Amino acid sequence: MVRLLIARLVVSAVVVLGVSCMVFLLIHLVPGDPVQVMLGEGARAADHASLRRALGLHDSPLSQLGRYLGGLCRLDLGVSLHSERPIIQLLAERLPATIELALAAFLTALIIALPLGVVAALRRGTLWDIGAVGFSTLGVSIPSFVMGPLLILIFSLALGWLPVSGREGAGALVLPAMTLGTAMAPLLSRMVRSALLEVLSEDYIRTARAKGVGDMVIIFRHALPNAALPIITTLGLQFGTLLGGAVITETVFAWPGIGQLTVESIQRRDYPVVQACVLVISLAYVVVNTATDLAYGWLDPRIRSGAGP
Repeated sequence: MVRLLIARLVVSAVVVLGVSCMVFLLIHLVPGDPVQVMLGEGARAADHASLRRALGLHDSPLSQLGRYLGGLCRLDLGVSLHSERPIIQLLAERLPATIELALAAFLTALIIALPLGVVAALRRGTLWDIGAVGFSTLGVSIPSFVMGPLLILIFSLALGWLPVSGREGAGALVLPAMTLGTAMAPLLSRMVRSALLEVLSEDYIRTARAKGVGDMVIIFRHALPNAALPIITTLGLQFGTLLGGAVITETVFAWPGIGQLTVESIQRRDYPVVQACVLVISLAYVVVNTATDLAYGWLDPRIRSGAGP
């Protein structure tokens, strides 16, 4: 496990470094000038030049990249061009909202996907199975920027049960969590179904049934533990993408998280904040996938020894 941990940490560090450099270069290729956004079109050229020197934007992109990477090594993300506040403070204010939304959406997806996947596997070829597959197809087909407004129209405007946007009260979390959770649930339910169908055909399952063991005991004591690896893979990947997908959902519901901060910073051409937001999202994705790989090694000794898949 120690060798596996060291290998995954090295790979993760390389990935984060590559993402940091790529995001920096792509942001500087995007049209738009943060100085012009801050001063407006009527400002004098001398004011533009002075502010550009004060912000360090007069240097070459390579010099700016060097300063950026040096700051990362010191855990210094810099200062916002727009608010002139330390970026670490902005992230500390917004990150709890994103984590709260991601966990709520993850729980929503599990509540929907696990029963659907189990029922579809146990009732293969019946209407239950067809309905679960149909739900999965429908859920994958509807993107977040469509599902969010639909839920707002139904539960906020038509029924008046839940707030439209913001983070005031527990009710404000329901619609964003449903939007993200229903997008994640279809793929997870199909993975649970396929993994269980593969395990349910094994000899030890038939032996348990021959002994009169009930379906629920077979599923939760014998089948699910042995079908865990592909399900954990899907859970890890999907939880990582929740943070990236939250950018759209947070914008739709005005949820004050990292996603909304990213969109606001892009509109303001606030390069340092955009870089920091993307770095945090990518770092969270890498951490989740590294934890998933380590869970493989803990669950399957063949992976620890290098003999597994």
